Amino acid sequence: MLERLRGWSPFDGGALLDDVAAVLDDVPPPEEDSVQLAERLSGHLARLVTISVASEAEQDPTVAQLVVRARTLHADRLPCGRQEAIAHLHRLGWAANELHDRLGLVRPIMRGAR
Repeated sequence: MLERLRGWSPFDGGALLDDVAAVLDDVPPPEEDSVQLAERLSGHLARLVTISVASEAEQDPTVAQLVVRARTLHADRLPCGRQEAIAHLHRLGWAANELHDRLGLVRPIMRGAR
């Protein structure tokens, strides 16, 4: 348990938004950055899913749908073709952004309901 606490870092919404902006910008990210962006966005999605489950926010139907989508995208690998990779990065970015936004709406309501 102590090791898990030592390795824990708080969720960084700013880093998530930076990565989302990088992939959803009008100019696609450089090809050499695609793998790292996909890994970071997958990590953001995994953390958002964990937050959704732990906070019981996935009781909200929209959050539940976004969690399913996030899990599916998290499991997908980055495609090899440039256009396919950009499309995958866009899907990761939109999923992370939408789940992050929805959690921001739902979690305060849930805290008030307890």
